[in-house]
Amino acid sequence: MSSKLRFGTFIAPFHSLKEDPTLCLERDLDLVTLLDDLDYDEAWVGEHHSGGMEIIPSPEIFIAMSSQRTKHIRYGTGVVSLPYHNPLMVAQRINYLDHLTRGRVAFGMGPGALPTDMMMIGVPVSKSRTRMEEAIKAIIPLLRGESVTMKTDWFDLTDARISIDPYTRPSVEMAVAAVASPGGPVTAGQYGIGLLSVAATAGPGFNALKSTWEIAEEAAKDSGNRIDRANWRVVGPMHIAETREQARAEVRYGIEEHIRYFREVAALPIVPEGVDSVDVLTESGFAVIGTPDDAIAQIERLHEQSGGFGTYLLFDHNWVPWETKKRSHEMIARYVRPHFQSSNVARRSSYNWAKGHREQVTKDFNARTAARTAQHIKEKGAQHLDPALVSSLEPTEK
Repeated sequence: MSSKLRFGTFIAPFHSLKEDPTLCLERDLDLVTLLDDLDYDEAWVGEHHSGGMEIIPSPEIFIAMSSQRTKHIRYGTGVVSLPYHNPLMVAQRINYLDHLTRGRVAFGMGPGALPTDMMMIGVPVSKSRTRMEEAIKAIIPLLRGESVTMKTDWFDLTDARISIDPYTRPSVEMAVAAVASPGGPVTAGQYGIGLLSVAATAGPGFNALKSTWEIAEEAAKDSGNRIDRANWRVVGPMHIAETREQARAEVRYGIEEHIRYFREVAALPIVPEGVDSVDVLTESGFAVIGTPDDAIAQIERLHEQSGGFGTYLLFDHNWVPWETKKRSHEMIARYVRPHFQSSNVARRSSYNWAKGHREQVTKDFNARTAARTAQHIKEKGAQHLDPALVSSLEPTEK
């Protein structure tokens, strides 16, 4: 990879129904603080309103609170479900958050992921993408400080504008969610914004990576925009341990509840019934449950399929206990990230240079030591010196 790959997390989140929700939310905050300490680059936070496991209803509130605990990590809404909100209200909140975080926020947007969310508030699933595109058309100029007058069958804006100038000029960074259809890449290209490939590691999402950027570039060209692969984020789950066997044993703690949620609630059966979940997830490429080398191989596989992207986001899960999860993130930071950020190029060069000169510098060092010792013996005698050192200076018989 020619550029420095960034690393981050994509927090839906997914929490066991067995746990206290307040403590779960606190642990999400602790996670981002940990990642900030480990020098991760980004944390993206989701919006969900049903199902019981994905329990952050407002990524903006979470980001505002978390940003006060961290130093450098950047945030993203992953994602705001645009059909649920008036576009002006969204633009106001994101612009406000841009000020509160001093420019550490990106705006991720999508049509909404859970049909049950839409059902509760009367958003037709069939209209969710159309409404997202209508909202984007209004929000982008609003976030750039422009006024918007626009009427649709679900919102009506009259000379609408945000109340304070953007902190980040011309506006916050923006990205749109993409799965397998060309809708996300087309929208990204049409507006010149980034992409969030949220199901990129297996199946249709992985297959779509090959053509995603071509579609986005074509749409950008048609719209007179430019897009950058550096603003493409690819999402996938990992759990890392010292050995594959250890990693597989550790995820048995919570992986089945996670899979059951997708099968029974989210209506996305990522693993069929009656099979070993870990085998299916790893053999399909959906997840890495293994070692740092396995994680490196996965990212390289995604890079080859896609042609290159700017950030790898770890799809957050709670398949393992908290302390074990922290160790996995630390191992990724220590052993996976350096591979893609060329962190040790200078160190390896220095090591090899020193290795190549070792024989000569050792010879010079030994000669200097011998000469200094011989001078001392000549002037002071050898009574205080190590006999072995003195012996080493005496010529050997041929």
